[in-house]
Amino acid sequence: MELYQLRTFATVAEEGHLTRAAERLHLSQPAVSGHIKALEQELDVRLFERAATGMVLTEAGRQLLAHSLKVLSAADGVKRAAQQLHSEVAGLLHVGTVADPVDNRLGDVLSAVVKRYPLLRLELHHSMSGAALESVRDGDLDATFYFGEQPAPPLLALPLRTLIYRVAAPAAWAERVKSAGWDAIAGMPWIRTPALSTHTRLVSQLFAAHGLEPPEPAVQADDESVITNLIVSGLGVALVRDEVARARAALGDLVIWPGAKLPTTLWFVCLAARMQEPPLAALLDLVRETWNLDRLRNVEQSAPA
Repeated sequence: MELYQLRTFATVAEEGHLTRAAERLHLSQPAVSGHIKALEQELDVRLFERAATGMVLTEAGRQLLAHSLKVLSAADGVKRAAQQLHSEVAGLLHVGTVADPVDNRLGDVLSAVVKRYPLLRLELHHSMSGAALESVRDGDLDATFYFGEQPAPPLLALPLRTLIYRVAAPAAWAERVKSAGWDAIAGMPWIRTPALSTHTRLVSQLFAAHGLEPPEPAVQADDESVITNLIVSGLGVALVRDEVARARAALGDLVIWPGAKLPTTLWFVCLAARMQEPPLAALLDLVRETWNLDRLRNVEQSAPA
C-alpha cells in the first residue's frame, strides 16, 4: 500500500463524501474512488458502505482508520523533522484549558514550548470542557484539553490520564450523607453546571446507571473551584475531582459520599486534518513528551480503570 492511498482513505473517512474528499485532495472523484478500491483489494476488506448521506465507515474501516492515522502521523513526523532542519516553528496557537492547570500539566507544556520553540506562542482560553470542544470543531481554538468520553471524528484525541470524580457534600451534612442511598442523594439540593459541560453528562450517567433521573439543579455554576466553594458554603451536593475532594475533606470543609466513584478521561484534542501543520504538530509532540506517551494515537474507545 502507498501513503497516498492511506491519506485518501483518511480524508474520505473525515469528509464522509467522495466529492468533498476529491476537492480537498485536489484529485478527480474517479481517482479517489480508485485509491479506495485499490486499498480495499490489497487489504481484502471493505472500508466503506455507500449511504444516502455519503460514505460510511464499516466496522473494519473504523478499526483500520486508527492504524492509518498512526502511519500518516509518523510520515508527517519525518517531514516535520526535515522542515525543522531548515526553519524554526513559529506562530500563534489558541489553546483551551479546563479544570485545574496542575492536573493538565499546563506549566510543564508551556515551559517545553518556550525552551524548544521560542517563536511559537500560545494564547490560553479557560472554559467548560464541552464549550472548549465545540470551539475546536468551529476553529475558534486550535487545540484544547478536554475531559469526558472520547471525542468523535473529525477530532483527534490524545489520552492523557484518568480523572476520578466523587460526590461531595457540605461538612454539616455528614450524618445525612453517610448512610444515604441513591434516592436520598438524588433528592438533595445539587450544584450543577450548564448543559454543555462534561459535569452535566457525568451526573446524568451516574444516576442513569441506577435507573434514576438526574437531580434538578438548585444552584448552577460553570467553574470547578466555584462549585467546590459552594459545597463548602453549605449550598448543595456536586461532583468534585477525587484529589480536590479528599484534600478539602481532610480539612473538614466537606464530606465525600462513599457510594460513588466515577472515572473519566482527560484528553488533548485537535482537528485530525490539522495535525500535520508545523505549529500544531510541534505542540502535539511536546504534549506527548510531557505526558511520556510513546506515540500520537487516536484511541478507538476510552476504558478508564
